[in-house]
Amino acid sequence: MSTFFVLDVPENTTVPEVAARDPRVRIERVGPYFRITSPGAIVVDRRATGCRHAVWYSAVAGLLDSRITQHDKNALRVESR
Repeated sequence: MSTFFVLDVPENTTVPEVAARDPRVRIERVGPYFRITSPGAIVVDRRATGCRHAVWYSAVAGLLDSRITQHDKNALRVESR
């Protein structure tokens, strides 16, 4: 299971919104965080989120049994270990 966390602040809310466009992705609230999970890889397109680069590169608050395989100006890709 691919899993990452994003802090629930106004600047970050589009990250889970865009991730949720994939029907396999599940979004849950855990305290002040969004937990974003999927049985496969999670891919979030930066341009679709509207995030500026500084917000984009600081959006991931944590991982659970997963690794980031892409985090550049185009996309964030998280896969299970």
